[in-house]
Formats: sequence, C-alpha cells, structure tokens
Amino acid sequence: MNRALLATILSLATILSGCGYHLAGRSGALPKTIHVIAVPAIENKTSSYRIEQRLTAATIHEILVHSKYKAVSMAESGDAVLRGKVLTVEAVPLLFVSTPATATAPATTRATTMLVTMKCEVTLTETTTQKMLYHSDNFVFRNEYEISTDVKSFFEEQDPALDRMAQDFAKRLVAAVTENF
Repeated sequence: MNRALLATILSLATILSGCGYHLAGRSGALPKTIHVIAVPAIENKTSSYRIEQRLTAATIHEILVHSKYKAVSMAESGDAVLRGKVLTVEAVPLLFVSTPATATAPATTRATTMLVTMKCEVTLTETTTQKMLYHSDNFVFRNEYEISTDVKSFFEEQDPALDRMAQDFAKRLVAAVTENF
C-alpha cells in the first residue's frame, strides 16, 4: 500500500513540475544579455492629456518592482529599449443605474462602470544588435473601472483612477514583453 501511494505521489509531482507554470517576469524569454531595459517617454497620439507620462512612469515602476530587470529612461543606457505609442483611448459607459421618476424629479440614468480601451504600438529592441525582441502594432489594453456617484467626487478621483489604469496597463505590458505572451 505504501509503495502504491509513494508511486502515485512521485508521479503526480513529476507531472506537476513539468506543467510549464512560472511566475510572471521570472522566465527567460529575453536573451541573457538583457539586464537593463530603457523606457523612453511613451508617445501620445491621442487627445488624452498627459496619459503618456502616467504610462511611462508606471511601466518603469513595474519593471523595477516586478521583474528581474533594471529600468532607465535614457535609450542609450539600456541593453534593450521599450518604445510605445498610445494610438487610441476610448472610455464608454458599461453599466447603468436608473432612478425612477418621482412627483418632484424626472427619471434619471447614470453610468456606474466605464470600459476603458487603449490601443498602443509597442516595440522592444535589443540595443547592440537592433534585433526586435517584441513588437505589436495592436497591443490592446481593456479594463473596467467603477465611477463614483456624484460629479464632484468623480473629478476628485480622476487622477487616482488614471494612475490605477496606468498601473494595470504596465502590468500587462511588462508581462507581454518579458514573457512573450
């Protein structure tokens, strides 16, 4: 009985150890010569004010904190250069709440959740060889964000909301680039 149990445990351990799971940002998808990734300012081809600054800062932070690579902002200082362009940003209402009409007020409907979709062009190039390590003309980031109930708090929360969006974007971007997802 003990041999059968031991054989089962060893078989299960062997199968699970080869299943391919790993921590994001920890695999060897990039060449071993890459230690520093330069992230110059992301270009903004939209009318969204200063979104490129938030995305660039969040991407550098994500590389530093959640990957084995160092990050710098000067292209000539990196073993690889990550360049990006924000091509489109759309925010559309996704969920609504309706308030029925009363004797003193008309019926109203307001959005409670927005769907933000950002389309970007992203390229990671090795500095010494100019070899393209990652490229996407259609890197799409999409996420849902709840909005507050009143207009005043919506405008007060706009900066933190954009920061959260930039952090979510950076996580997805860094995983895609370092893991070749």
